[in-house]
Amino acid sequence: MDLKNYFNDTRGTGVLATAGQDGKVNAAIYSRPHIGDDGTAVFIMANKLTRSNLQENGSAVYLFQESGPGYRGCRLYLTKVKEEHNAALVEQICQRCKLHEPSGEAKDLAVVSFTIDQVLSLIGSGEVLDPTA
Repeated sequence: MDLKNYFNDTRGTGVLATAGQDGKVNAAIYSRPHIGDDGTAVFIMANKLTRSNLQENGSAVYLFQESGPGYRGCRLYLTKVKEEHNAALVEQICQRCKLHEPSGEAKDLAVVSFTIDQVLSLIGSGEVLDPTA
């Protein structure tokens, strides 16, 4: 599965799930990840609960359901490797996301990168998909 092409070409809804050090789970709607040339999954994140959880626990799961009938999509099991605070990089990466709150004020945004540890189908018996294929 070529994740870079998949997320560039496929519309759908994504949910990023994280947990803090205390084990409390959070889930938030997130846009499709940007897949780097090195195979990392990159998200633009505001300074909210998801990013706070990742400061304490670098593990996350991203669930993506394709638009349309049925339950097609995938689950990415992720480990945080880097967080950058660079407005120019945010603008360069962020072509599909909104950079401002409805009020027009800029958010405190970070570029957060993850290794993709495992890719599973959205539903089923846990079919393992090869993220490099």
